[in-house]
This record gives sequence, C-alpha cells and structure tokens, in this order.
Amino acid sequence: MQATAFTFDARTRAGSVLLDDGTPVEFDAAAFDAGGLRLLRPGQRVRIRTEGSGGERRVVFVTLQTFPDPRA
Repeated sequence: MQATAFTFDARTRAGSVLLDDGTPVEFDAAAFDAGGLRLLRPGQRVRIRTEGSGGERRVVFVTLQTFPDPRA
C-alpha cells in the first residue's frame, strides 16, 4: 500500500502517514525501523504495510516507495 509521509519526529522515530483517501494513520519506532530508513520528510511517498481495520488500523512497516517490501 502507498501513502504520503505526514509527520515524523526524528527523536522518537514515530510519526504518521496520510492514506490516499486522506485518512491519517500513525506509526511507531518499530514500524519505522522495520523499513530500514534513517530519516523521513513530510510529503515523501512511502510504501506501508498495515494491520487491523477501522480505528484499530496501525502501520507496521514504512519505507520509501522505491524500496521493496521484503514480505511482498
């Protein structure tokens, strides 16, 4: 799934993305670390993997759009 980076805190390595329908979804440091990134800038297109649905949806993997998802 693709999204756009919305917020990112380099200190905590957590932030949020906007899905293509405008829905914000947060990610934690574990999801950021899983993607092998060092930095993320708001506005960057990213590849994400989510778990759950509705209010329980969470991002479990985030990386740049051009990087592969090892589970795909």
